Amino acid sequence: MRNWYVTGVVALVIIVVAIPLYAVRQVAQGDAGTPAAAPDATFVGREECVDCHTAAYESWLGSHHDDAMDVANAQTVLGDFSDAEFTHNGVTSRFYRRDDKFLVETEGADGELAEFEVRYTFGVEPLQQYLVPFPGGRLQALWIAWDTESKRWFHLYEDEDIPAGDWLHWTRNGQNWNGMCAECHSTNLRKNFDAETGEFNTEWSEIDVSCEACHGPGSIHVEWAQIDPMGRPDLDNYGLTVRTSGLDNVGLVEVCAACHSRRREIGDYDHAQQSTYESVAPILLAEGIYHHDGQILEEDYVWGSFLQSKMYANGVRCDDCHDVHSLALHQQGNALCLQCHLGETYDSYEHHFHQAEVEGEPSDGALCVKCHMPEQVYMGNDWRADHSIRVPRPDLSLEIGTPNSCSQSGCHDDQTVEWAVDAYTKWYGTTRKPHFGSVFAAARAGNPEAEDGLHQIIGNELHPVIVRATALGELRAFPGERTNQALRQALADEEAMIRVAAAETFAGQPPEQLAGFLGPLLFDPVHGVRIAVASQLAGVDRAYLEPHERPALDAALAEHIAANERNLDFAASGMNLGNLYAGQGNLELAEKYYRMALDVDDLFFPAQQNLAVLLSGQGRNDEAEQLLRAVLDEYPEQHDTAYSLALLLVGVGRADEGLEYLGRAAGAMPERARIQYNYGLLLAQMLQDDEAEAALSRALGLEPENLDYLYAMADFLYRRDRLDDALEIADRMIEAHPQQRVGYDIKAAIRNRQQQAP
Repeated sequence: MRNWYVTGVVALVIIVVAIPLYAVRQVAQGDAGTPAAAPDATFVGREECVDCHTAAYESWLGSHHDDAMDVANAQTVLGDFSDAEFTHNGVTSRFYRRDDKFLVETEGADGELAEFEVRYTFGVEPLQQYLVPFPGGRLQALWIAWDTESKRWFHLYEDEDIPAGDWLHWTRNGQNWNGMCAECHSTNLRKNFDAETGEFNTEWSEIDVSCEACHGPGSIHVEWAQIDPMGRPDLDNYGLTVRTSGLDNVGLVEVCAACHSRRREIGDYDHAQQSTYESVAPILLAEGIYHHDGQILEEDYVWGSFLQSKMYANGVRCDDCHDVHSLALHQQGNALCLQCHLGETYDSYEHHFHQAEVEGEPSDGALCVKCHMPEQVYMGNDWRADHSIRVPRPDLSLEIGTPNSCSQSGCHDDQTVEWAVDAYTKWYGTTRKPHFGSVFAAARAGNPEAEDGLHQIIGNELHPVIVRATALGELRAFPGERTNQALRQALADEEAMIRVAAAETFAGQPPEQLAGFLGPLLFDPVHGVRIAVASQLAGVDRAYLEPHERPALDAALAEHIAANERNLDFAASGMNLGNLYAGQGNLELAEKYYRMALDVDDLFFPAQQNLAVLLSGQGRNDEAEQLLRAVLDEYPEQHDTAYSLALLLVGVGRADEGLEYLGRAAGAMPERARIQYNYGLLLAQMLQDDEAEAALSRALGLEPENLDYLYAMADFLYRRDRLDDALEIADRMIEAHPQQRVGYDIKAAIRNRQQQAP
């Protein structure tokens, strides 16, 4: 799947901002992102750790971290390379050996069969992938993997036909190790991508996830340990860069977050930061990545799920369930949960209503994880548990279409959701707690009633931070002063995730207001917050900023640019820089980076659409039209692109063609008031009065006080001599906007015509 994020320039009311509470607390408690030891610590390798930490080392050996990546040889390669064949979509691949090399004959970048050498193994179970070197320092992950349990080759995209040249083809960026995988499978990874040449010079200190991946560079600790115990200085955290002991659950989970979260990178991860937003920006509970209720949908890497859980809210940490070195569970079956939960209460028929045994064998239905951590298959054969550890809610399956662990996770797949709801009601009664998933589903469907629910979620600190931050993002669909007030309050929240979400959500405000509210956050102690703010302020005139804020914006913009430049092997980063320079009026650089994004992925339609808008603004309408039509040919469901094409066609005098595309966009996005408004104006121009009035009414229904929409409706009615109706709209304009002359003027014009009427 292609993922991206879009930065934009939006706005807000100048106020004097006091020092936020989160900043005061960080001064008092110390910044969690500050290394415990001196910043010049270096990586020394696990060999320096073994003598003193033998038990931890032996526990780590053979773990998934140990086997995260290795050199391909007879000991590490698990797949069948004895001239084995595998066929997928008519392409037969062959796996064989020559001397000490492991080779595969399969479809190459041009769609033709070619021979490739496997240089590295990647992962160990339940599947093992293989990495192939390509020109430019690239390593590409074969999409044919070895199933270590059933001992067979299988295709990761079994039901898909992905042609050569597609971003997801194994020879393209979607399967590129350097950018997609390497950061979390090796220690002290430096990607070293050169955007001008398109080449990588990727390096690591250790090929797998070793000691310093979690504890940080260890040279100072090793030097300290080599001193006679009687003479060792009193070093904070024993000279280790990352503190891993004496932490609460928030601190420990942060240690794991950089790799176990679905995220985008915003800086080089040197295994020293303990504040997530220093090196990565986690993806929130976004539609298409998580289900509406926060259940895993795509590969979400556990962290975003666990943050939603009651376990996390009550202090549970990763190491309460998993051994930190072997990664194995401390206990098997329900014994793991009974470390904290009373067996007589929860490991009983009266709680789960399933027999403990069926035909002499343990019953899956009596296992805690089957109900509270349902699994889903990723990468073809890898069952992964949802770590939100939630109460099953089959009623939400009926209401908003989310899965449930009763009838949709392998237990009772032969039964309907209604059957599961009936059984659940029989056991636990009819009482159901409100769930944020219902609000998110309604907001994403454009239901105006969802706005109240979003504000309730944001204001209720009993909701997980990741849920509140997601709700802030959903407020984009509900612009207005109430939303702006919620965002302004969120900017002072002690949680960096909340501040980032608020900064990224501001839109549609005058530049002086935007500068007034976001300017102070240019001094935020967290890297991720500063670059989110910088992207919003990039196109704002410096005159709106306080004098001391202007150099801070320059510094934050440099951080924002650097974060994207290091990731220009992803189309989204090229688009983000294109957006930045377009907002600053640097059209040449904007075009350069949009085209760079399309060089990475020529089907990345957000960059293609933005480039089309840029070209259209320069009068290069033929090029723009060609780009927009290409997007719609490949992605006909991209209704925003249809909207852009419609506006372009109308702008060049081809209103008849534009009407078709504008109608498509209006029909597909009934919640978008501006589209309904433009559609109504064009229909009125084309003398399709009934349809025009209906479209203008829909726009007003969505935003009843919008002055543009009120004026358009009043003008429409006035021109058709429906003066009483027009007068009613004029009165609404005056009531909603008493300071604007336009309402009084149109009312006077209506009264004048009424007096002239026979």
